Amino acid sequence: MDSWFGLTSQHYFTPFSASHLTVIGVAALGIILLLAFRKHLTAESRLFKLLRWTLFSILLACELSYQYWTVSNGIWNFASHAPLHLCGIAAITAMVGLVTLRKVWFQISFFIGIVPAFLALVTPDMPYDYQHFRFWMFFMQHTAIPWASLLMAVSKPENITLRSVFKVFLLLIAYAVIIGFIINPLTGANYLYLSQLPTADTLLSFFGDGVWYYLNLGITALLVFLLQFFLWNRFTIKRLP
Repeated sequence: MDSWFGLTSQHYFTPFSASHLTVIGVAALGIILLLAFRKHLTAESRLFKLLRWTLFSILLACELSYQYWTVSNGIWNFASHAPLHLCGIAAITAMVGLVTLRKVWFQISFFIGIVPAFLALVTPDMPYDYQHFRFWMFFMQHTAIPWASLLMAVSKPENITLRSVFKVFLLLIAYAVIIGFIINPLTGANYLYLSQLPTADTLLSFFGDGVWYYLNLGITALLVFLLQFFLWNRFTIKRLP
């Protein structure tokens, strides 16, 4: 029990090991299936309702169990464990969207929940392998986030518009300003990795440093949002009956 739910483990995470490639494959397969069966996932369908509450339950259980793990091991603090990183916010917006079915939450989740969460799966900042609770919590959550975000999008594809690209981008910039200029300095946190790069090697390592780091982050976010929209518009919306 100590090794499974404790702070230490003799089983360290290895990038692109068999366990890592397996969870990436499962996440990718789920995305492919959601797109393949999108015509059967209207907001009124029984399949949508089943997946809606299943994914909501997974996201809620992952966040609550993670917070319990930090508290029970005596390491919880606001600077490190509040759900304020992008994937934490994406999990929250996805849960709110799944409950309320409101358009704005669908749009936010679509743009901040699919690509960032999947990239986090590919380059995770996480030290434990599959013999530890944190491995399963991390990969279940970061798999459920893009699945939930895509599920909402395919149920109401008309919600994803060019206007929503810029609306969500401006909301993200506003959130980054609050985190970068208020939350991080006051708490000593590093949410959104605006104070320093993550300890693990991730794609952020290629963004430079200083002002260029922030500019590259913003430009990349906007370009990714635009690419998502145009791919969505080209291969999904235009192929719907």
